[in-house]
Order: sequence, then C-alpha cells, then structure tokens
Amino acid sequence: MLVRITEVAPRDGLQNVKDLIPTERKVAFINALSETGVDEIEATAFVHPKWVPQMADAEEVLRRIDRKPGVIYSAIVPNERGLERALSVGVDKVAVLTAATDTFNLKNINTDIEGSFQKLIPVVRSAKASGLPVRGYVSVAFWCPYEGKVPPQRVRDVVLRLLDVGVDEVSLGDTIGRASPKDVAELLEILLRDVPADRIVLHFHATYGMGIANVLCAYREFGIYRYDSSAGGLGGCPYAPGASGNVATEDVAFALKNSGAEVRVDVLKVVEAAKSLGLPLESALSRIPKPIL
Repeated sequence: MLVRITEVAPRDGLQNVKDLIPTERKVAFINALSETGVDEIEATAFVHPKWVPQMADAEEVLRRIDRKPGVIYSAIVPNERGLERALSVGVDKVAVLTAATDTFNLKNINTDIEGSFQKLIPVVRSAKASGLPVRGYVSVAFWCPYEGKVPPQRVRDVVLRLLDVGVDEVSLGDTIGRASPKDVAELLEILLRDVPADRIVLHFHATYGMGIANVLCAYREFGIYRYDSSAGGLGGCPYAPGASGNVATEDVAFALKNSGAEVRVDVLKVVEAAKSLGLPLESALSRIPKPIL
C-alpha cells in the first residue's frame, strides 16, 4: 500500500511563527513542496487574522501558487465565512476542527465539543454541496495539556460523529506530542472496529521524541498508511503549552521507506524546500550534511 503524506508545513508549520513571512516566500515554499512527491499540501487557513496573523494572506497564497496536477491543495475553514473565502480561490479540499476534550476546544475555538459540532456541521454540508472533500481534525486525540490522558472511547465517539455528519476522513492529532506506541495501539484497536483504515489519518508531533516510533507502530501493526507531517519539523500549537513541531516529513518518509513501505516522497527535496524559509529546523535529516539514503 502506497503511503500518502499530507504536507502541513505551510499552515500548521507556519501559523505560530511570530515574524510575518512574505506572501511570495510562502508561495515559493508551496511550489517547492509540490515537487517533492507529497499527495496533499495544506496551504493555509481561512481564519480571522486577529487570531492567526500569519494566515492573513490566505486568498493571495492560493491565487498565486503553481498547482501541480495530482497534488491536492487544501485549507482549514473554521466557519461558513471561511468556506466562502476558500471557495472564491478554488481550494481543492477543506478541513474543519474539533477536539477530544471540552477544555482544549474552549481554549482553541472558544466552545466545547458540542459547540464545535454546531459550528462545523453547516460548513461540512456546504462544502459537500459544492463538491469538495472534507477532513475533520480531532485535536488532543491521545493526551490533552489540560485534562491529561484522553480515553480512547471518547475519541472514538467524536470520530464516529464526524463521519456521521459527512466528513470523508479524520485526522487524529497528538497535539502535545505525548503519545507513545502503546497509546497509539490502544486507540487504533478500538477505532478500527468501526472505522476503515483508509479514513484515518495520523498527525504526530515530536515533543517527546516519539513521533517516528508512533508512525512505524501505526503502519506496521495496524496498516495505517495516511499521515500528516511538516517539512523540517516546523510547527507547534499556540493552545498547547510546551508542544514543539510536527513530526518532520523527511524523517517520516525516510523511516517508512527504510521499513519497506512504498513512499514516493523525495526527502532531499523536502529538506531543500524547508531550508528555503530560513527558519530553524527540527528534523534529523536537515542536520545531516550528506544523508545516506
């Protein structure tokens, strides 16, 4: 089974960078990522610039990128106004947001789990009516910075509800990077009883150094072949104290390829794209002058 990678650096990787990155540099970054072999690029988020200033140029970014055939260009849309903006510039796919705990939802989107569904349901319906595929994000699917270990059954309930309202796939976020392979196994053992593997995407962070181990566990033991990752390990969440960057695209691709998986991502091109931003990188491969591939 071909491993499918969603590159989230242009959105998740940059949203927490304090200094505003010029639009032309973002466009060049996305264009470079388009040549790496990733299946999808989460290009931006249509959120209010008051909350995420780095994403204020969302329309301009999607207007100016060179769209490579076969690559999906997606975006976060937290509400119907965000969807209108995304549709106006021809987004290929959208993502809506919730979390597995009420406290994190309150910190992130100012409402609890129930309130998050009241916000996302109209977005899902409108997006589907427009012919767009929809992803549902579930943050803190393993550990929450406010509520601790999240019961897998609670995550299952949120996932099933998302699928019931019409999302096509669910991305499960280890938002604070605290999950271990044991946590991953516990959740997947429950989820896969009710949810097909091809509708599950895993989104790991590298905070505790377990991201790659978690990817390999999910792939080798449970057949999960869809992952989010960020070039250079860029990223972090403003609502998850202490969370570091996402698991790095180049490190994920390298680990999976060397475990026998079919992965078409060119890790050297990913590193080159990440370095073009001039930001500090967290990936292992970005620190090796001449990696042995």
